[in-house]
Amino acid sequence: MSQPTVHDPASTTDNRLVVAISSRALFDLGDSHALFERDGLDAYRSFQIEHENEILQPGVAFPLVQKLLGLNRLAGDVPPVEVILLSRNSGDTGLRIFNAIQHYGLEISRAAFTSGAPTSDYIAPFKADLFLSANAEDVGRALAAGVAAATILPSVAPPRMSEQLRIAFDGDAVIFGDEGERVSREEGLEAFHRRETEHATEPLSVGPFRGFLTALHHLQTAFPAEDSPIRTALVTARSAPAHKRVILTLRKWGVRIDEALFLGGRDKGPFLDAFGADIFFDDSPANVESARRHVATGHVPHGVSNR
Repeated sequence: MSQPTVHDPASTTDNRLVVAISSRALFDLGDSHALFERDGLDAYRSFQIEHENEILQPGVAFPLVQKLLGLNRLAGDVPPVEVILLSRNSGDTGLRIFNAIQHYGLEISRAAFTSGAPTSDYIAPFKADLFLSANAEDVGRALAAGVAAATILPSVAPPRMSEQLRIAFDGDAVIFGDEGERVSREEGLEAFHRRETEHATEPLSVGPFRGFLTALHHLQTAFPAEDSPIRTALVTARSAPAHKRVILTLRKWGVRIDEALFLGGRDKGPFLDAFGADIFFDDSPANVESARRHVATGHVPHGVSNR
């Protein structure tokens, strides 16, 4: 297999929020990907080269990336956000991707094109806090390596009029560990509530998105709280009395969550729409099916719900 092509301008990413994203999450490559799966690599390569001057349409995560990069205009001399492109295209077929990046004015300069190999090996060298991809295999590898990662699903993502970046998270198995979900599944809801009440003052364990949430919180602190360009929400199936442990855990971590929705098992989609989420992260296949009918959604294949 050919060696990956890596583009890496020499500048530091220290103290930035770094998001790595695949080309299929950023742009609509559905037709060409279907061609690849149907007719193979040679047909795909020929198609991309033939159409490399035709601009790709935005993908599900495109508005999120626009808002992330838009934060750099508000933060003075040092950009607080960097977006890295990780693609299974080759450098040759990836030219069409960079043509689209340039067309839309996205400030993305770093990229790795792996010619079909997994892209997840480059997440750590790029020091990414979050990885978004349409490839579930790459996402699983990233999570196993300890990086917050989600599979971007085909979603109904209406344009949001607000310029504010709004990110929503599930709690158990995303921000927190999945111990609570395991108790609920194995022993029932009553046992879950009893356990959470008994251990209310003990912090919950760390989930795969704790690091990203912390990095996002640090970015939020660079802006006035009353006029922040970033707003976060916890959207969880928990309800009272299981809410207390969540609140005390976040307080212990020193992490700010702007809105907390304790839904007690209600369908999450309409609430995410009301919040205006630019993206929502959840581990439950059932929850992401509901969410993606309303907002851009990332499935986090972690915890007992995915075994």
